[in-house]
Amino acid sequence: MKIFNTLTRHKDEFHPINEGKVGIYVCGPTVYDYIHIGNARPMIVFDTLRRYFEYKGYEVNYVSNFTDVDDKIIKRANEEGVDASVISERYIAECKKDMAALHVEEATTHPQATKEIPDMIAMVETLIEKGYAYEVNGTVYFRTRKFSDYGKLSKKNIDDLRAGNRELLVSGEDEKEDPLDFVLWKPKKEGEPSWPSPWGDGRPGWHLECSVMSKKYIGDVIDIHAGGEDLIFPHHENEIAQSEAANDTEFARYWMHNGFLKINNEKMSKSLGNFFTVREIGEKYDLQVIRFFMLSAHYRSPLNFSSELVESSKNGLDRIRTSASKVEEAINNSTVADMTEAETKLAEEIPAFVKRYEDAMEDDLNTADAISVIFELVKFANTNVEAGVTSKAFAQKIYDTMKQLMDILGIDIKEQEVLLDEEIENLIEERQAARKAKNFARADEIRDLLTEKGIILEDTREGVRWKRA
Repeated sequence: MKIFNTLTRHKDEFHPINEGKVGIYVCGPTVYDYIHIGNARPMIVFDTLRRYFEYKGYEVNYVSNFTDVDDKIIKRANEEGVDASVISERYIAECKKDMAALHVEEATTHPQATKEIPDMIAMVETLIEKGYAYEVNGTVYFRTRKFSDYGKLSKKNIDDLRAGNRELLVSGEDEKEDPLDFVLWKPKKEGEPSWPSPWGDGRPGWHLECSVMSKKYIGDVIDIHAGGEDLIFPHHENEIAQSEAANDTEFARYWMHNGFLKINNEKMSKSLGNFFTVREIGEKYDLQVIRFFMLSAHYRSPLNFSSELVESSKNGLDRIRTSASKVEEAINNSTVADMTEAETKLAEEIPAFVKRYEDAMEDDLNTADAISVIFELVKFANTNVEAGVTSKAFAQKIYDTMKQLMDILGIDIKEQEVLLDEEIENLIEERQAARKAKNFARADEIRDLLTEKGIILEDTREGVRWKRA
């Protein structure tokens, strides 16, 4: 398999550190609200990478963190008058629900920053001992210039950063040895969560978290480190600096970054009114369609989200599912068990589809080309399968192949019925009318139907409230 490695800027042949095993670390969300549609892209892309490795027989150690201590979490907690952990735990639970709805497999480990503080303190102590870090008034800084390879991922020159670009120049410049030095540990402020450390009560810097959690759950060297391209600098650049300085070894072999997601050709932003959570999108579209839409483009390409493009993806997915349904019908209605001579010859063409699909996936996870191969297989199925005529064995071989290729993409070959908000409201109204007419059997039937679809009803004095399970 070839992977476009952000570090080398070209496609590199993938060779795992340990034969038959792969360790993947993906930077996860900061949990202060529902995840947005931009968060969903790396989740879907790198979950698909994981699924492909598993299909090829690899044992995958997939680690994706939750940043559960952060200024945004603290701000939300203060607004609600609760502890920061209440906010983070709430939105970790909601994030997991959205990930499940997107068919993102549960990570091998979902570490949380607040549960790994002792190891973070230990890494900071190591960096101080080695002369890569220093403490001033309870803040610990990393000596950026001391790490000679700084900028190797982002291809930024440290002198250019100092001269004209202030991306790294953060607060506390007057006490830092160099304005480019970044924070490893920050002192406690009133109303913020904190932990005891040799430099006083405080909390870790954001960059430090991923370095420590990847080391603990994968090892000093990661096979693949992944995330959105917005993380290349400074987050991933700083991770490399502190990890390689502390561990005296390469941090990650391969770096993968997905492209940005735009909404109607504009950057997603609350001020523009085009900021959508996965939960909101799920009220309008089947999230399997959203997953199919995101995989219909190459992961490194910018992706534009619009109603027209999503509708086009829905039509494409419907084509695949309609074809699969017809093939399944042929299996169920077949009166002939074994393949005919002509079918045996046709069946010999099927492995070529699988080969072209694998070639696409092995060429830097080109899911767009892989989906094109599935459409070719659909055309083959539509041409050669006829209910009542085709043998059970031939139809089954085509169906199994279609299902396997779709499973790798994390997409059901059969449509799973998802109720939209409007449909739920209509059913609740019908239930209320049935109860008024004393048709309790129908009212119970509707309640059972909604429960089956994961909709929980709550009868209150103000009326019926509902939520998704």
